[in-house]
Amino acid sequence: MLWAGAASALDIDISFIRMKPEPVATLSNLDPIPENLAIKGAELAIKDNATTGRFLKHNYSLEIHDLSVGDDLIGVTLDALSDRRILIADVPAAELLRIADLPEAQGALIINATAEDNILRDSECRANVLHTAPSLAMRTDAMMQYFLFKRWTRLAMIEGTYPADVAFAESLRRSATKFGLEIGSTKTWAFDADMRRNASAEVPLFTQELRDHDVLLIADAVDDFGRYIPFNTWLPRPTAGTEGIVPEVWAPVVEQWGAAQLHSRFQEIAERDMEPEDYGAWAAIRAVGEAVTRTNQADAAELRRFLLSEDFGLGGFKGTPQTFRTWNGQMRQAVPLVTERALVMQAPLPGFMHQHNELDTLGVDAPESACIAFEE
Repeated sequence: MLWAGAASALDIDISFIRMKPEPVATLSNLDPIPENLAIKGAELAIKDNATTGRFLKHNYSLEIHDLSVGDDLIGVTLDALSDRRILIADVPAAELLRIADLPEAQGALIINATAEDNILRDSECRANVLHTAPSLAMRTDAMMQYFLFKRWTRLAMIEGTYPADVAFAESLRRSATKFGLEIGSTKTWAFDADMRRNASAEVPLFTQELRDHDVLLIADAVDDFGRYIPFNTWLPRPTAGTEGIVPEVWAPVVEQWGAAQLHSRFQEIAERDMEPEDYGAWAAIRAVGEAVTRTNQADAAELRRFLLSEDFGLGGFKGTPQTFRTWNGQMRQAVPLVTERALVMQAPLPGFMHQHNELDTLGVDAPESACIAFEE
């Protein structure tokens, strides 16, 4: 599929590569994954870029490659890189590294729109990869800031067994340590019973062994069992993590700072709410558009240089300009803490200070970073 505007003095050709994840068998199918997840965010961003580009004679085109597991990702990527040096990626972490390490990808600008793995911003960072998706550390740091703000210092956790669950749980532990908290007791969810029938009986017994706590963390990144935990626990406690109060890069309940206008425009083209993956893709292409507007350049190296400079800032509808960290390519951005029906707070929270930028209280800061690819 190809989007293109009118002929112009400057052509900005972008490839969007998406690999659909393998489906996971979960206890409920109440929340099916949209078929066009992330793609609609990219399409909206191209339209936004074209609005400004029309006056500046900047012509944007978006080439979308929608792949499934088992498709020839590397072959498609090589074809894309042969004539397009700006690539937006919606692929798992391992595949992102395969793409970034291609000889043909050196000197290209790759923006990771969806993969949140902490390692991609740390020991496995790549100089040709920037990230508009938040790291897991940014999201779990936001959670711990909220607990300290609320003085909820006694934590317990239930974690799932899928790799994504384990990664989220490990990030919660890292964030707890960073902010001087401790997850006092943990249980692993390994039920194969039908919780749609048995939750009210099984969950109280399952949670009875957890030590007394102020809040119960749930690490269920694949959305398997978490929905059955709230209001069924042995102790009447709030839940947070992937259920209850959730740290998200974007959610339909974010309404301030002009966000309602972004929601409205997205719903017009997608006929659904904007998901975090859509926002990551939108932010990636809008960041490119902002860099092109400011530099009047379409060269990948020049755009990367500007994106990492102090002159860049993206209005991301979250109240503060979003910029890229020079030490690992991560986009700084606020992290809303949300429930299904409301924005609770937005991190960084009051009282969490930083010597340069308070957004750097979320995620891996420069002094603790193991990323060396961005060193000049």
